[in-house]
Amino acid sequence: MSLDFTGRRVVVCGGSRGIGRGIALGFARAGAAVSICARSPGPLETTRRELGEKGHAATCDLGDEASIRAYVAAAGAALGGIDILVNNASGFGTTDDATGWAACFAVDLMAIVHATHAALPYLEKSEGASVVSVSSISAYRVAVRNPPYGAIKAAVNHYTATQASALAKKGIRVNAVAPGSIEFPGGTWEKRRLAGDPLYENTRSRIPSGQMGTPEDVADVVLFLASPMARWVTGQTITVDGGQLNG
Repeated sequence: MSLDFTGRRVVVCGGSRGIGRGIALGFARAGAAVSICARSPGPLETTRRELGEKGHAATCDLGDEASIRAYVAAAGAALGGIDILVNNASGFGTTDDATGWAACFAVDLMAIVHATHAALPYLEKSEGASVVSVSSISAYRVAVRNPPYGAIKAAVNHYTATQASALAKKGIRVNAVAPGSIEFPGGTWEKRRLAGDPLYENTRSRIPSGQMGTPEDVADVVLFLASPMARWVTGQTITVDGGQLNG
């Protein structure tokens, strides 16, 4: 089954690498016009070229409300509107101190709030509009290695359900995905594998399939949630982990 997003306009916040890149390219391959943002101009431009002639990209500090609002406005103008908003960025706060918590709060949670508010005037004009945010299975279990990350992702799940209820009468569906351990070039898990970190094999061995996930594994679920095939699905956080939580 293939999904057709021809004529649809998609904004991916945090779309230059990893899961965000996989999502952006998935929508582009399905015919959508896609805008992405990130802080680093190099990877951003590389991915923009991969998106093709309908691709748009701009740098954005997703920890800053003014930067987010400026980007969403630019994306809406470049695409001629916004039908689908994907919130993917993470501040990757891991330390149980003010710095770690501030990083996660600003990017993992408040960027979703700011981007959704900025995109609402466009989404309200779209038929079948959808918002999909990227959470994590860390939201469902103790996260000793990264306390703020797990706690804030749990807040993302809760806010997803709240948004879904608040925006339902506007015809906007809101869902989230909670990926497990995803490996991609330059990502945390690849770095751990190349460094011989025992945590890599310990984690991989607990996944029933015996392998890490890929950005495409997550992207396919995001595309489904944003498509008419999921027209009666809203307020949900879908786990995409190959059974890792049960391993």
